[in-house]
Amino acid sequence: MGINSNRVENLECRETVLTMPADAMPEPSRPEIEIHKVCLPPEQTTFQKLKHKLSEVFFPDDPFHRFKNQTTLRKLLLGLQFLFPVFQWGPEYTLALFKSDVVSGLTIASLSIPQGISYAKLANLPPIIGLYSSFVPPLIYSILGSSRHLAVGPVSIASLVMGSMITEAVSYNEHPTLYLKLAFTATFFAGVFQASLGLLRLGFVIDFLSKATLVGFMAGAAVIVSLQQFKGLLGIAHFTTKMQFIPVMSSVFHRKDEWSWQTIVLGFIFLLFLLGTRHISIKKPKLFWISAAAPLTSVILSTILVFLLRTKFPGISVIGHLPKGVNPPSLNMLYFTGPQLVLAIKTGIITGILSLTEGIAVGRTFAGLKNYQVDGNKEMMAIGFMNVAGSCSSCYVTTGSFSRSAVNYNAGAQTAVSNVVLSAAVLITLLFLMPLFHYTPNFILAAIIITAVIGLIDYQAACKLWKVDKLDFLACVCSFFGVLFISVPLGLAIAVGVSVFKILLHVTRPNTMVLGNISGTHIFQNLDRYRDASRVPSFLILAIDSPIYFANSTYLQERILRWVREEEERIKSTEDSPLKCVILDMTAVTSIDTSGIETVCELKKILMKKSLQFVLANPGGNVMEKLYNSKALEQFEFNGLYLSVGEAVKDISSLWKRPLS
Repeated sequence: MGINSNRVENLECRETVLTMPADAMPEPSRPEIEIHKVCLPPEQTTFQKLKHKLSEVFFPDDPFHRFKNQTTLRKLLLGLQFLFPVFQWGPEYTLALFKSDVVSGLTIASLSIPQGISYAKLANLPPIIGLYSSFVPPLIYSILGSSRHLAVGPVSIASLVMGSMITEAVSYNEHPTLYLKLAFTATFFAGVFQASLGLLRLGFVIDFLSKATLVGFMAGAAVIVSLQQFKGLLGIAHFTTKMQFIPVMSSVFHRKDEWSWQTIVLGFIFLLFLLGTRHISIKKPKLFWISAAAPLTSVILSTILVFLLRTKFPGISVIGHLPKGVNPPSLNMLYFTGPQLVLAIKTGIITGILSLTEGIAVGRTFAGLKNYQVDGNKEMMAIGFMNVAGSCSSCYVTTGSFSRSAVNYNAGAQTAVSNVVLSAAVLITLLFLMPLFHYTPNFILAAIIITAVIGLIDYQAACKLWKVDKLDFLACVCSFFGVLFISVPLGLAIAVGVSVFKILLHVTRPNTMVLGNISGTHIFQNLDRYRDASRVPSFLILAIDSPIYFANSTYLQERILRWVREEEERIKSTEDSPLKCVILDMTAVTSIDTSGIETVCELKKILMKKSLQFVLANPGGNVMEKLYNSKALEQFEFNGLYLSVGEAVKDISSLWKRPLS
């Protein structure tokens, strides 16, 4: 019999353990071949393994490497820079950078002020809350945030979700104080949740919102938000508070008696103006300032127009009185006891996840354009802490806005000081300019919202999903129609459910394939994929593309036995060489549990009863260690374990041809 060429040792492995003459090989090759040992990984204690695993889960970027071999003073400075990124760029800040930040800050302020008022209305909150939310959070972010271009403030999606979820239980018109308490409390819990994810380095939680899910969700939300704006564009006084497609459209047509032709004419004129400026900026990015200045310009022009026509057209709805002054404290309004606490927590977590996803995605997008790094965990903490602070100063959920960040980037922002300039501009507005908004018409706010959210409908991404992955497209469609016809939270839940189902499908039904040898090489590839690959006589070579554990072990056992049966039937019909050996390529098997080990052992026993040899090829270190500790390797001691499929085929073939000693 042949030499035991693949025994396992827990010590340092010598690579070559057997050399074989060429005439023992089944096909032309080198004059002699080398058979290598399959080695166990270095021994580690359970504590070492746990430490390594936790490090990989929570600290994949090794954030503490910069502290190694540093003095105490240097470590203190690095710690301050780590917690407060302002200490990184602050010492190198120059007047030239400040000039750029002032220009960009004033530019985004011209967009943030009208959008802040509009988005607060979208959340069914007083317009002044939108301005408050554009003052305090940007200041907090400028100290804690790691992005140079993220423009912070209220955003449409979080505003819509908060408004729809709270309104289902509490009406602002009937219980304004309770509604504000719930909004501030939801913001507080959103901030705590976001900061906790950053502090505990649990950012992978938001990864369950896949790209496909967000594409559908944002498109559905954009449609619902746009339809809700018919109230302002048509001048309807009594409009549904529901967020579904059918109730909204029903309310539009059942309230035709409230339509105001003056509001309709002026509203659609300004809407076309805003859409036109947006189109110009998309076609010619250098003219970004046109769309950036358009909302504030529209507010000013429409306010002047309505003020001049107030006696002729008294039916045009306006914002009305807005109080002057900075944010009043709202710590005493946080709602920690009572029947609606669960609603506030649920609203906070959902809006927190959505705003966090948007903020980090936007920050990383513009960081990639300027070739610098944005720390996801720092961003979570920054966004979380600014929302906690905001909840105590009459603000609702805020994050980084894509539209405002794009304007900030194009305007030449260099650091987070642009957010400080934005806050200063909002502060001046709060202190001195609030009376000027008294005659600002509601139709202009509706037009601004429609213009802002229409960009969330990404039909090109949906088409790409259809071409690339049908299950991703299904998640996108479910998210879109769920938001449109059921509700915003349930639509999101359905989409997440579809995404999780996709994960489970891949986990429980992994890919298995038959491999063949590409002629003239030592490469083995999928027979269905490579035409040059051919079967090796008397061998069935299988590969698995996933870990083997309890969720898929039964399926894999059944599928492998089916491959064996189909191979035997094929051999019988084609009269090829009889099947003698089954090789399982474990290159892609990254992990195995006790159920998986039992499956491998059971397959060995079943195939032995069929007089078939069962061989494992290239198991990974983690898999090898578990097979060794479970003593399962004892069943594969002689010619049952190889470093590669090629070596297994050559060695076993040579043993078949070698006479028994």
